[in-house]
Amino acid sequence: MRGVMRRLAVAGMVVLAAGSARSAAAPRACGSLVGTRLADAVVTAATEVAAGVFTPPADGLPGSPMALPAYCRVQGTARPTADSEIKFEVWLPAAATWNGKFQQAGNGGYAGSIPASSLANGLKRGFATAGTDNGHTGMSPVFAAGHPEKVVDFGHRAVHLTAVHAKVLVESFYGKAASRSYFVGCSDGGREALMEAQRYPADFDGIIAGAPANNWTRLLTSGVWNWRALNETAGSAIPVAKLGLIQRAAAAACDRLDRVADGLIEDPRICRFDPAPLQCTGADGADCLTAAQLAALRKIYQGPRNPRTGEQIYAGAVPGTEAIMGNWHRWVVASPEQPLPFLAWFGTTFYQSMVFEKPDWDYRTMDFDRDLATAMAKLAPVLDATDSNLGPFRARGGKLIQYHGWGDAAIPAPGSIEYYEQVLATLGPSVPEFYRLFMVPGMGHCGGGIGPADFGQNEPSAHAGDPGRDMVAALNRWVENGVAPEQIIGAGIRPGEPLLDPAKAAPVSRPLCAYPKVAEYRGTGSTAEAANYSCRVPARPH
Repeated sequence: MRGVMRRLAVAGMVVLAAGSARSAAAPRACGSLVGTRLADAVVTAATEVAAGVFTPPADGLPGSPMALPAYCRVQGTARPTADSEIKFEVWLPAAATWNGKFQQAGNGGYAGSIPASSLANGLKRGFATAGTDNGHTGMSPVFAAGHPEKVVDFGHRAVHLTAVHAKVLVESFYGKAASRSYFVGCSDGGREALMEAQRYPADFDGIIAGAPANNWTRLLTSGVWNWRALNETAGSAIPVAKLGLIQRAAAAACDRLDRVADGLIEDPRICRFDPAPLQCTGADGADCLTAAQLAALRKIYQGPRNPRTGEQIYAGAVPGTEAIMGNWHRWVVASPEQPLPFLAWFGTTFYQSMVFEKPDWDYRTMDFDRDLATAMAKLAPVLDATDSNLGPFRARGGKLIQYHGWGDAAIPAPGSIEYYEQVLATLGPSVPEFYRLFMVPGMGHCGGGIGPADFGQNEPSAHAGDPGRDMVAALNRWVENGVAPEQIIGAGIRPGEPLLDPAKAAPVSRPLCAYPKVAEYRGTGSTAEAANYSCRVPARPH
């Protein structure tokens, strides 16, 4: 690995020397980048793309069509090992629309394609942007079996090398280096974000890590745990039709704890929801849970535990958003459109392709003591981004913003608080000087759900550029002007009354507060308006 880094440095100096000989006012022609050789990488295509409407490709991260300025689309391939084939792209806006900065986009899931929608988001903001397929094609982990170097590429090397090569190409194209470098990612992209801060602290000046899957090995183990619980007996499965029943009960138990009855549980840590009253007293019915269903629900809330030691392997699900579209019915329980929920699929394919490399491995044989130990020994050193020593990133002046939705069914939100607390324990009370965490009530995985789920973390919104409402702008201001974000206003919808009636949903805005603070209603004015809330450290212990 050291040899690879040395070759990268030499190649970078050669290309940058050539770029510095040109005038910064005269960017080179897009097509002239073709054939540019970098250490263990080459530019395979460079195409001028006219201004127009960008439509996200079907094989990438979801996104909305958006108008983009003209740009130079650079495609390249890096081969740091004989078994590596890392595809990357760098999108370079015209000099007149470039903001002088670089922003790299993270992936989702197992990656396997260029995150074009996220590159488009950065380009629309004026950044030169880049992304990678993480070294393989396709959304499943079948690439991993028998290919340990590809696992390293996926784990961290592809993202790092993309940053290195993209910066060289930015300087070569414009004749000057980007003034600042940023990384924005959610889910696996959040894992990548924390991996960069931990392993490669010099790559980026500012990082946004959304809903990070940083405790990757244990997280995917929880997918197997949930699926086992829902299939323990023939009657354990929880039908989608009963999710509303569960969410209503959770809201009834916990919604008013924040002194606002609006269907949003501001801080679920104070919620002690007991689903026992939902158990049927007689025959199974639409308004109750059978004993087997209740047992499965309890296990999902509990989260996976080691049967020998009792250790909590990973956080359990958080009550309060079970029935929201795209949440449990997509990630946790089986539905007609998703017979194998996503989290179960991630967990089983992880153990089949990456841990045991046996495609016929059966989740029902999972030993949550022995098999987890095997997974941790083999893959955690490569895939997990759990190192709490962010000292080198802090020493460089790096700034990190992390966010997580309390309604995230894919990656339970308590994991983000756990990691933040670990960093506090490692580095001490000065951590907020470079690292802030924002928890979002009601928000699902990376966005959506109910509540203030739009704060510029994904696509640029109507408030793009406003650091009080746009997380990307808040990070830029923190890095460039030293103003740390105390709160960011989120906007969205809140549930109607009765709960879950979309026709009765209403707009809502609320401050998202830097942890450990939460938004507290001041007691007067509309509960749907952010101006009527203050960020305060909660009085109740958690």
